Amino acid sequence: MGLEDRDWYRKARSEREKQHRIDETRAKFSGFSRQHLGAKTVSPMKTGFIPMMIFWCAVMGLLYMLMTHYLKPRQAQILANGDLVINQSRDGHFYTTGTINGREANFMVDTGATMVSVSETFAQKAFIRGGVPTTFRTANGEQLGRVVEGVGVSIGPVSVTNVKVGVGLRMGDENEALLGQSFLSKFDITVIKNQMVLRSR
Repeated sequence: MGLEDRDWYRKARSEREKQHRIDETRAKFSGFSRQHLGAKTVSPMKTGFIPMMIFWCAVMGLLYMLMTHYLKPRQAQILANGDLVINQSRDGHFYTTGTINGREANFMVDTGATMVSVSETFAQKAFIRGGVPTTFRTANGEQLGRVVEGVGVSIGPVSVTNVKVGVGLRMGDENEALLGQSFLSKFDITVIKNQMVLRSR
C-alpha cells in the first residue's frame, strides 16, 4: 500500500468514526426525546430550535427587566442638613422621582429649561387645568401648550408650592417630566463629580 493509499485510508476511517459518533449522539437524543417528550421520532433539529428560542427569549426578557430596573430614576437622597442629592445617570443626565400636583413623575433635571414641563396626558391625570395658552419653542420646532401657575412640586420631603408648569410638551412616557428653573431656582445647585446637590435658599 502506497503513501497516498494509506492517507486515503486514514481519512476514510476518520470520517467513518466521526459519522459513527454523530449517529450515536442522534440515537441518544431520540431516546431521550421519546422518554421525556413522549415523541415517537423527534428530529434533533426541530426539538433543538424551540428550546433554543425559548432560552434566548428568556435571556432577552431578563436583560430588559434588569436594564429597566437599573435605568429607572431613583429617589433623591436627603442629607441630614436637608440637602437633596441626585446621582448622575450613565447617560450623563440627572434623574429623580417626585410628584407634581400629587401625581408621581420621573424627572430629568434640565437646568436650561425655564419651567417644569409635562405632557398634556400627565396634566389631565394630575388635574393640572387652565393656564395661559402659549407656544413652546423646542428642538423639534414650535409646539402649542399652556402655562399653569401655582402647582405643587415635590422631591422626597422637599416641596415647592408655587411652581410654573408648562403643559403640552411631548415626552417619551406620560410620567416623564422636565425639572426646570421654576423649581430649581429655589435652590443653590452644586455639581460635585457625579452628584448634583440642591440646597434650599
